[in-house]
Amino acid sequence: MKFLHYLCIPSILLVFINPIHAQEDNNLTQSQNWILLPFAFSTESTGTAGGFGVIKQGLFQSQTTLVASVFAGLPEDIVSNGEEKEASFRGAFFYFSNYRLPYTDRIFFSVIGLKSYFPNTRYYFDGSNNSSQSSVFHTSGDSNFVNTTFTYVLPIGEGLNNPLGIYSLDHGLCREREGCGGDTPLITGRTSIGLKTFYQYDTFENSPQQIAPSWDTNGLRLFLTHDNTDFNLNPSRGYYFELQYSKDFSWGDSLQSWDFLEFKYNHYIDLETFSFTKQNVLAFSMWTGYSFSWNNTQEIFPGINANRPPTWEGARLGGFFKMRGYDNNRFSDKAVFYATAEYRAVLDYNPLRDNSFIPVAVDWFQVVAFVEAGRVHDQYNVNLLSDMKYDAGISLRAMVAQLPIRLDVAYGSEGVHAWIMINQPFDF
Repeated sequence: MKFLHYLCIPSILLVFINPIHAQEDNNLTQSQNWILLPFAFSTESTGTAGGFGVIKQGLFQSQTTLVASVFAGLPEDIVSNGEEKEASFRGAFFYFSNYRLPYTDRIFFSVIGLKSYFPNTRYYFDGSNNSSQSSVFHTSGDSNFVNTTFTYVLPIGEGLNNPLGIYSLDHGLCREREGCGGDTPLITGRTSIGLKTFYQYDTFENSPQQIAPSWDTNGLRLFLTHDNTDFNLNPSRGYYFELQYSKDFSWGDSLQSWDFLEFKYNHYIDLETFSFTKQNVLAFSMWTGYSFSWNNTQEIFPGINANRPPTWEGARLGGFFKMRGYDNNRFSDKAVFYATAEYRAVLDYNPLRDNSFIPVAVDWFQVVAFVEAGRVHDQYNVNLLSDMKYDAGISLRAMVAQLPIRLDVAYGSEGVHAWIMINQPFDF
């Protein structure tokens, strides 16, 4: 069973956390306080490590969330450019979301950043659908990123009178939303448009001469989202779709320019509960995208095509969000298609509901069974639906401090992988 470097909750308390737009009536006092979390973990990419994190909901404004973390690991024996040496995992993470800009009613700002060094990480520069798992590139090096988001909530539908998107929770389940979720697009639900900036810089200490010693990418994303569900963090009915275009203009030290257009659609069906469950949901997601710029007839370095996105961007599969039975960013190419289905059941049983042993509220536990299918290809055509990769798995999830946390275990043709992560895998 493989654990990769984005696996651990602490090291990123974590990446891609959703804005928290909820008030838990039964735990409001706790949600207004600072939550302090020491942690320890061990993965293939980090070695044995630990750190300290803080969470603060409602900093400066009621709808904001602050997460920060620092972490470090024990020394690991590594090989860097042919020389043996010791290196340690280390870094810091910062996230601040959904701050309403002064003198505006419906423009929100978020920022997320990570500065880190990994003694042993892996990249698949050749991630085509038929590529070999042995084509992995092992290296130590830095991985740093800073992303910002500016979101404008349109004054239509639910966004007209509730631009903050405040929800009322009862033990982690949304209430007073019985009439919400699944009605007319753009007439009901929340619709947003926005602009994101992105910057990431990865270094490859074991880089052979034919590969660049680092990959710097930066640019802009334009997006449109429409959320017509009853609760964005754990929907039970309705749908969500998103259209996004990303562009690296080759500004500054960017390795090369690239672009990527993507579309995602999620759908949720509320089912009858059993005597031992509080909520049963069928959740579906479809995601597809294409890089117009990717030139697979020209290379800037051997094995790296011209104007392609980095392995962590664009049409990619594998990891904690899509195709969880495969390595992180295992597959990448010009075009991608992905689909998944999950059966989610929130249990009535919760031994930690009124706990005094941990410093945060645990509102529910959820068991999940899921299947996934996906493929990358060098053209956007019907072949995207043939020779697909598949995996299946189970998951245990919990609503902790008004954040879904999940442990997913998935089996694919290349083995079993386990992931710990914040948020449902496609509910964002």
